[in-house]
Amino acid sequence: MADILVVIDKLELKFFEFNDLVTNFWIIKTLLKRNHNVFVTTIENLFLQNNLPFAYVFGTKITNTIVREQDIVYDKQNAQKKCINDFNMVLFRPDPPVNINYINATYIFDFVDEKKVKLVNKPSAIRNFSEKLHINFFPEFIPEAIVTSNIDEIKNFVQRCGKCIIKPLNKCFGANVFMVKNDDLNTNTIIKLVTNDGSKFVMVQKFVESSLKGDKRILILGDKVLNFALNKIPNNNDFKFSTHNDSHLSLTHMTQKEFSMVKSVAEKLNKLNLPMAGLDVIEDKIIEINVTSPCYFIREINNIYNIKLHEEIADFLENFLFIENIQLSAASSLLQ
Repeated sequence: MADILVVIDKLELKFFEFNDLVTNFWIIKTLLKRNHNVFVTTIENLFLQNNLPFAYVFGTKITNTIVREQDIVYDKQNAQKKCINDFNMVLFRPDPPVNINYINATYIFDFVDEKKVKLVNKPSAIRNFSEKLHINFFPEFIPEAIVTSNIDEIKNFVQRCGKCIIKPLNKCFGANVFMVKNDDLNTNTIIKLVTNDGSKFVMVQKFVESSLKGDKRILILGDKVLNFALNKIPNNNDFKFSTHNDSHLSLTHMTQKEFSMVKSVAEKLNKLNLPMAGLDVIEDKIIEINVTSPCYFIREINNIYNIKLHEEIADFLENFLFIENIQLSAASSLLQ
């Protein structure tokens, strides 16, 4: 049995109960059923005191409700002040935007004693890895792209490619993501808007035409590529997936090329202390690597593939926690 802290998004805490669309709640519920003590908090509740990392945390439990059986709730009335070093594991999973408050929250975890506490994904690693920009670690696997705030560079890139996607580096759920074309009168306005008149870095990618049919979410746990992929289908009046419901998610399959590609990415991410990630793929090209709070689409994958993905994730987390602890204990005894 372990004491586990999950740092979730403020909005998720507000709508904590009955939310089976959210990966965090499947993880928490499964860990509770395995008799772990699970607490939740948000980045607003993190702080340093005398050089030690603390948080105001809320206990969670499984409860039977009139609405559904075995939902999870948190103790809203009793926030507890706890030193983060007293937990065995922390899952750091607040949603973007990765703004200065988010960055400052990751700094709190620089003071955590990692000999005692396992961090997934490690906050400093998240801080050092931009989900948009760092796909350039893998140039052979991505569409042609530039990262810049220079308006002329963006115009030249769009002119050469004909059609592009422009996106901010720190947001999620398709926020402020636009398609731009060299023959569109709105292109200049969009470029100025997203770059804040040339003062903010953005990523511009060559448009992949088949993205109108959706992109694949491929999931990794450590070095392992999961066999369960989903196709995320855009809205009828959009070019991107922005509505999380069953009608916009469907079964798909990885090609061997995609599996090999994602496997090499998984190995790199695992070495960077980012073992939990979701990759968005179109036509054998990676368009984004989600490491902040990757959605595993557990409900949908369970239903489509008739599996229990939440159990596999919980197995991974327990192995990460207990096997590493056993290895550390063995190493310590050898040194004595």
